Amino acid sequence: MDNRDYTLIIDKSGSMSSPDQPGGKSRWAIAEESTLALARKCEQLDPDGITVYLFSSRFRRYNNVTSDKVAQIFQENDPMGRTDLASVLKDAIDNYIQRKGAGEAKPDGETILVITDGEPDDRKAVMKVIIEASRQLERDEELGISLIQVGNDATATRFLKALDDELEGAGAKFDIVDTITLDDMADMSLSEVLLNAIHD
Repeated sequence: MDNRDYTLIIDKSGSMSSPDQPGGKSRWAIAEESTLALARKCEQLDPDGITVYLFSSRFRRYNNVTSDKVAQIFQENDPMGRTDLASVLKDAIDNYIQRKGAGEAKPDGETILVITDGEPDDRKAVMKVIIEASRQLERDEELGISLIQVGNDATATRFLKALDDELEGAGAKFDIVDTITLDDMADMSLSEVLLNAIHD
């Protein structure tokens, strides 16, 4: 875990501003709390911080995010727009492959955690990005992608589960995706789910 890099990709499409419980916190507020918890945990192991992407129709990348920078990132962004997951995922994966090629990646590889609440705009494109990434890997554990669904959109759940179960059948070299839905979380908070994902 100490020798691994962590990238967090957060959906900031319009639906992220809704709460899941009446009168409860919005998905966006919960994502911020969880990002903070993850950044705190990771900086104990790696003072460089984590990489954070926020995406909707377009994406923005923040490097070396430590816990003291999280609030500012969330203040600079408001949930709006669509869910173009393929582009942001491709950028994060390409960045890892490039660092690995230059000898700058951590020895144990990288974990990409994606927090999303809806189905991506282009399902095929997302599958293609992940399948192509798997073919550039030498070993299974080197790159892990955890898709964490907030909210209870049934179509999104089906798609994320399919990504988890069907990629190898669709030509992926390794099954590098793990999906966690609201039901899987049971009584865990999003922060706990993220922290569990980095201990795996």
